[in-house]
Amino acid sequence: MGVSRAVGSADPAYPFDIESAAVVITDAERFIVSWSPGAERLIGYRARDVVGRHAESVVAGGDLSAAVSGLRRTERGWTGVLAARHRAGHAVDLSVRTCPLLGADGHHGWLIVACDVRERMEFEFFEAVARGLLQRSPMGIAVLDTDLRWKWSNRALADMDEDRPAEQEPPGTVADSGGPTPVVNRHARRALITGQPQVTLDHVPPRHGISRRSRERDFRLRSFFPVRDTTGQTLGVCLVALHATGQDSARDRLTLLNEASEHIGTTLDLDRTVQELAEVVVPRIADFVAIDLLDEVRAEADPPGGRQPGEAMLHRAAHLSIQEDHPEVVVDVGAAPRYPARSPQERCLATGKPIRELVSATTPWLIDDTQRWTKLIRLGVHTHLVVPLRARGITMGVVTVLRWKHPEPFGEDDLLLVEELVARAAVCVDNARRFARQHQAALTLQTSLLPPDLPRHNAVEVAYRYLPADTEAGVGGDWFDVIPLSGARVALVVGDVVGHGLHAAASMGRLRAAVQTLADLDLPPDELLTHVDDLVVRLSDEAEAAAQGPLVIGATCVYAVYDPVARTIVVARAGHPSPAIAHLREPVEFPDIPAGPPLGLGGLPFESAEIAVEEGSVIALYTDGLIEASDRDVDVGMERLCFTLAHPDRPLEELCDTMVRTLLPERPRDDVAFLIARTHALSPDRVVSWDVPADPSAVHVARNNAVRQLAVWGLDEVAFTTELIVSELVTNAIKHAYGPISLRLIHERALICEVSDASHTSPHLRGARITDEGGRGLFLVAQIAQRWGTRHTSHGKTIWTEQQLPDGA
Repeated sequence: MGVSRAVGSADPAYPFDIESAAVVITDAERFIVSWSPGAERLIGYRARDVVGRHAESVVAGGDLSAAVSGLRRTERGWTGVLAARHRAGHAVDLSVRTCPLLGADGHHGWLIVACDVRERMEFEFFEAVARGLLQRSPMGIAVLDTDLRWKWSNRALADMDEDRPAEQEPPGTVADSGGPTPVVNRHARRALITGQPQVTLDHVPPRHGISRRSRERDFRLRSFFPVRDTTGQTLGVCLVALHATGQDSARDRLTLLNEASEHIGTTLDLDRTVQELAEVVVPRIADFVAIDLLDEVRAEADPPGGRQPGEAMLHRAAHLSIQEDHPEVVVDVGAAPRYPARSPQERCLATGKPIRELVSATTPWLIDDTQRWTKLIRLGVHTHLVVPLRARGITMGVVTVLRWKHPEPFGEDDLLLVEELVARAAVCVDNARRFARQHQAALTLQTSLLPPDLPRHNAVEVAYRYLPADTEAGVGGDWFDVIPLSGARVALVVGDVVGHGLHAAASMGRLRAAVQTLADLDLPPDELLTHVDDLVVRLSDEAEAAAQGPLVIGATCVYAVYDPVARTIVVARAGHPSPAIAHLREPVEFPDIPAGPPLGLGGLPFESAEIAVEEGSVIALYTDGLIEASDRDVDVGMERLCFTLAHPDRPLEELCDTMVRTLLPERPRDDVAFLIARTHALSPDRVVSWDVPADPSAVHVARNNAVRQLAVWGLDEVAFTTELIVSELVTNAIKHAYGPISLRLIHERALICEVSDASHTSPHLRGARITDEGGRGLFLVAQIAQRWGTRHTSHGKTIWTEQQLPDGA
């Protein structure tokens, strides 16, 4: 009766659970001192009715000694069945466990825990069923915890190759030996997340090769479902697996197609995709497979829709055989197979339809190809099947499968199966092809927007590296630049546009052009970043208004200006890592540059910091991809960067190579760009300056000073033009400006002439009329100087010119 109720009800709870069982405590004289609600429910007496009375008062028959004599002695107490007298007068059989209690006075009391005999029988029945199911069942059973690690499994599961390692511990042991296979992990995680059971049916490859005489197949049916406790909390996932063997060809095909959908197209790499197709076909369907792609598949244009025989230019993308030495291979991977005009491959390309035919020594097209005839006939190939690799109306190549060890030729079912497999693979190949084209287009665009070669400059010696991200991540928006500025200074720039793809590359080009234009205005680094920030905000607003999506979501940038005369570098950054400076006599430094917001937020200020730099130091600017590799913390990346820059006296190209080897994985997930520059200083004898009084007579003195200095430098050839420039710039400063006026000459790659004053008004080049008495001086300066411009400072402005030096100067 009890067993019948147990089978039809929910799993019984543990009968001796302290919350539901009858718990009684007696003193050493067997008088009851405690009586639980479970005892009241089971026997009917309330606590006030029995506490203080002798235990015999609730024992059937009233003889406690006789009742206890029927119990079995255990290591720590007694257990067995005892008859109690219910308050209603009838006897109740109880399953009892009792153990002594030691009091402070040294006397023994007793703890008695009891439950209904029927409840214990129900629990023991379910326990026996569960033990038999888990340990002696032919089904494989395991439990994984919420982190998807093995916690328990039986021997049957250990005998199933891929579910549990063969070296499984004895049945029923709990062992954490790592994680499951990827397939088990995927379905178990899905059951854990959704809370719904997951059922899979997979083909199991034979352990000792494929039987050629039988169409029987092994299958594994697996069920995954979450395991919960009585409160509903998920404890893990239970896996139940069962092996089955059958001859159902339809189920065989469905299983293979299901596995192919998981195996083919795992990446967007074209070569890997065709190799995955080959691994599905051989040895399950054929003894050999060759996948030949049209040359246009790897090109930028789509393959033509229709072809004539002999027009196709194929190359071998992958092949796979059941024999390791590939005796049937005529061409290597990457080479052109060059099939005869009447071959099934050429006919398949021309018609776009599959071709299945028997192979013999008299096959017409094979006779025209001696090399293939020899290999195929010698191997005993009896069936030849060619299927077009076609997706979205485009034929991208052909798939050739052969049989010689399979006794049966390709049938209609085989043809349908291969067509379905190739069709699924063709979509993956086309996706990989399209992604490769987009990636190459973005990479070409980005490369064309980056500087082809950095300009040589006396102030710094530079080296750089740009490493695009791997194929799956796509091209990013990293860029770098070296921009010559007035006064022998140079700007060093590194930036990173958020995102990947064509938009990121195009946005990078626009930002680089904007930075170059603003740098030509000689703006301070913080002001320059402010203008670039406004540009990013405006571009994002325009794209959003046009419903094109944000072309520029955001970007980071660091802009540094090095002055070889003052031997200082002024840096401002917008959400970008701080540059590293490797000093000759001090440790590598990451200067505390105020961290401005990323470009595109708008309305927030940027600040600059000025750092003194000794000659020969190395300044490294980089994008975050250099120090934020996926396998380490940023702090570790910065420590490694310090290590690579610890010897700044080494050649810059060698430093770049060391940075790539030390800091980057083989396939970085993000674009990486970095620029390193070794600083040089202009010697004091190459720079000379004079204070100019605000008196027209000082123009003559300034000219004479300039001419004498040019003679010292051996630049007499440019003395006349320099006199004109100095005369005009100093005259304008005295006439139109105010405050301290100074004249500075710099002998660098060009002759630089600078006139500074305290006015913030810039002169403008204009054409003077015939009746005007003045206005022609600046026009004359622009004609005889190679470059000229205005640089604003915190104390005023500087008008500068550059003159090309004579040969050999």
